[in-house]
Amino acid sequence: MRNLRHIKGLTLKDLADRTLCSESMLSKVENGKAQVSLTLLHRIVQSLDITITALFSESQADQGVVTRAKDRSTFRIDANGSRLERLIPPNLGHLLEGNLHILEPGGGSDGILTHEGEEVGYVLNGVLELIVSGVKYLLHSGDSFVYRSEEPHSYRNPGKETTRVLWVSTPPTF
Repeated sequence: MRNLRHIKGLTLKDLADRTLCSESMLSKVENGKAQVSLTLLHRIVQSLDITITALFSESQADQGVVTRAKDRSTFRIDANGSRLERLIPPNLGHLLEGNLHILEPGGGSDGILTHEGEEVGYVLNGVLELIVSGVKYLLHSGDSFVYRSEEPHSYRNPGKETTRVLWVSTPPTF
């Protein structure tokens, strides 16, 4: 993150102002001394004009047509142990982003998100609470959703079991 911030010619204060976060928190994140929420991570990548993939990826080379389940990249998205598995290789040239969101009980976006694009999802199992523009929806296995990503949105697993959601969006933000 520090290298990208420097490439963009931004100081910590500049990035703090853009992300509505303190300079000290951003410094801790850059030095690996603090974990960042998904909400703040979205604000950081928007401010740096990159995707989350670009922030964490060492190589932007396309990994091919097929990604085997054992080779899928995975990362945690909250303190509850929820994670995201990439279904589409992290390549800046892709127009779509597809992920499997595996939400542990209580896990989710940890705040309201807004960004460019459109999102569609399908609940594979479990329960998903989705809030879009202040309207709360409770989705169960087999339910689907679609919305413009510019609308304020958040999500979480309000249940007692793990929830799995197939989530596709464009343009890529993760």
